[in-house]
Amino acid sequence: MNESLISPFNFSHPTAVQTSLYALGSFARFDPSGRFVGVGRFDGLATIWDLETKAAVRWLDGHVKAVTSLDWSRHSRYVLTSSKDWNVIVWDLASVCDPPQRHATIRCDAPVSSASFHPRNSQIILALLNTGEVYLVDLRPNHRSRTELYEPDGDEDGTEGQSSRRYAMTVARFDPSGKYVFVGTSGGYILVFNTRTKAMIARHRIAGGAGTIKGMDFAKNGRRLVTNSSDRTLRQFIVPHYPRSSETGGEIFIEQELEPTHRFNDPINKTAWHAVSYSPDGEWLAGGAADAANHKIYIWDISNDGQFASTLDGGREPLAHLHWHPSKASIASTTNQGNILIWHSPNAERWGAFAGGFEEVDENVEYEEREDEFDIEDEAEILRRKKEAEQDDVDIDTIDGETTDARGHPALNGVHASNGSGGHGIGIGGNFDEDMKWADEDADDDLGVWKMKILMDDDDM
Repeated sequence: MNESLISPFNFSHPTAVQTSLYALGSFARFDPSGRFVGVGRFDGLATIWDLETKAAVRWLDGHVKAVTSLDWSRHSRYVLTSSKDWNVIVWDLASVCDPPQRHATIRCDAPVSSASFHPRNSQIILALLNTGEVYLVDLRPNHRSRTELYEPDGDEDGTEGQSSRRYAMTVARFDPSGKYVFVGTSGGYILVFNTRTKAMIARHRIAGGAGTIKGMDFAKNGRRLVTNSSDRTLRQFIVPHYPRSSETGGEIFIEQELEPTHRFNDPINKTAWHAVSYSPDGEWLAGGAADAANHKIYIWDISNDGQFASTLDGGREPLAHLHWHPSKASIASTTNQGNILIWHSPNAERWGAFAGGFEEVDENVEYEEREDEFDIEDEAEILRRKKEAEQDDVDIDTIDGETTDARGHPALNGVHASNGSGGHGIGIGGNFDEDMKWADEDADDDLGVWKMKILMDDDDM
């Protein structure tokens, strides 16, 4: 059962290793459901592990060089892998064969450093090449294209006096809404592109300088962004609000300096960072230390003004990568020997949950018996009260404080929800969002009803 539903007000961070997977991986990522882990390997393979059975259930054999990144579609049907062999492959896990059927293959012009799906449509793919170039590839039949995202020169945008030097692009990510692409550069800048128009809408210089940006991650709500830079500091920012492309005409972009709300580092060892990841609620931040002798994960409490919370020690195998579970207090960290450590937060047994009126105490106390505690009560009187309670009418149709939308459907937390037919692009407040409507055109078939077929070896039959 989803741990966040059991105790939604007590979300914590993992504290201990639950299990270890001998996967020979260089990195591991949870799927959106949290049941599977996708693992990329140096030998060109990618594997899908089932966390319930602790076994590999699919082998993605299509690359001839190391896998550099792996991403999941929003309902986990499609898996994307990129490699140093210049290819990006999309796999369909709904196929009945192992390895799964290749859904699409994208041939690039150089080794691929990373690739990812658009959050709303798996046919839109973002690819970063190790030559410092970023491409947005659209595989939809009516929008098929491959567009390079580039930083305009000073003369092109009318900003005289600005340096025309273009820094290499070192990291590229969709924001959680998919409306924007955030790109980090070797010069410490963050470039923001509109996904639909492919135009750069903002260029942010980090206050105080940051060096090369090596990684970034978004909180699930998209309002907070953390960057990992070559100066061995993690910085958190509040993402600005950007005007719509229709309001700017795509001709100008914002030039703005970003001031970090928090800076996270190791003041004693001056350790660099391999990876950084937010918790599902965005209240915790995990940083994987680039320690050559230990497996260290640092946890900060964002809700408590970014205070340092704890250090997780995973042994003597140095950490290479980490990723936080999409819905609970669990982290998958990868060692440089290829092992995947699954961290969890063990819950102490609460004996008071097994019996009503049972009270847990820290120390023994002297119990005082009430005068009527063990008196025998008339069974006839108990039966009469039960019958009276059963005769009371119970209203099962009305929810206290329930509101409805214009169609008479229940509204969630005061936000009018779309029924899914023709409601794409309608946001909070009823504003039409042309960028999201564009992403929903020619929708993919990654629906939540698909199932992975169980495959059995001949020896098991």
